[in-house]
Amino acid sequence: MHPDHVLKSVRLTEKANKLSSELGQYTFEVFSGVTKHAIAQAVEEAFKVTVRRVNVMNYPGKNKRGRNGRPSTTSEYKKAVVTLKAGDKIELM
Repeated sequence: MHPDHVLKSVRLTEKANKLSSELGQYTFEVFSGVTKHAIAQAVEEAFKVTVRRVNVMNYPGKNKRGRNGRPSTTSEYKKAVVTLKAGDKIELM
């Protein structure tokens, strides 16, 4: 599977930056129907690194109300934390 059909974007948050600098773990937003094996293959293919582990979290949409009182929901998404082999890095900037 092509990496563009698996990985949506890299999550650059304060926590994600700390994980990448200290533990070699990188956080990606992925499409909802993707498996851990497909995520590992896509990261290895796109960034030429060796993946050791993939953790996946599903985040459901939350209920909200707009300023006029209409109910709506935030979008749901799937997040993957990828652990790389010691010494491997992904240059994001």
